[in-house]
Amino acid sequence: MPTPRAADRPALVTLDVWGVAPRAVPGALARMALDRPLLARAPGARFAKLLGTGDGRTFTVRDADPLRWAVLVAWASEEDALAFESSATVRAWRRLARERLRVGMTPLTSRGRWGGREPFGGEDSRAARSHEGPVASITRARLRPLRAASFWRAVPPVSAELHRVAGLRCALGVGEAPLGYQGTFSLWESTAALRGFAHRRLAHVDVMDRTPAEGWYAEELFARFAVRSVTGTLDGRAP
Repeated sequence: MPTPRAADRPALVTLDVWGVAPRAVPGALARMALDRPLLARAPGARFAKLLGTGDGRTFTVRDADPLRWAVLVAWASEEDALAFESSATVRAWRRLARERLRVGMTPLTSRGRWGGREPFGGEDSRAARSHEGPVASITRARLRPLRAASFWRAVPPVSAELHRVAGLRCALGVGEAPLGYQGTFSLWESTAALRGFAHRRLAHVDVMDRTPAEGWYAEELFARFAVRSVTGTLDGRAP
């Protein structure tokens, strides 16, 4: 696959995961509405999503975690990402949250679309081959309503394998809505660890093989990133 133009790839992608106390849940829900126009106007934010989170065990409503929320942004420059730290959005979340995990990443490979867009460029073949060190993975799919039940039945064995695999630093489900918009974020010690799960674990391989025949997704995306920085904690622990 040809290397995409540098202009097609964001300089930096950040994922902020904010943990809140139960009393702060109404405020977090309000931020999901209030921050949408703010992110749309944020200088250098080429693509931004406000996301709910869950444990990713079934990808149904019962996975949802109202005590954890996420903000994903693809930035035109590192300076734009740094300037965002003083924005109204970040200031508001700092007041609400009792915990924050921030992951800074640069795209290595990306296939598919998210909301009709290719937010992370294509594949940087040279960078993907030469990268050593921690990697992150983001998957996202929009389910076909008539195929959703079949997909949900296939998820639990994959999730069970994921949380037992060596080399996984953390994983969580993410999505724009509780149903129909399924995603994952996972942080790995190395590309080899991620590939070992994706291509050697039987439950995941089975789902990959079934995907074209089952037609679960109306839209899907898979992206892999070089991890530039990890700061803060998730559930009180630094991944």
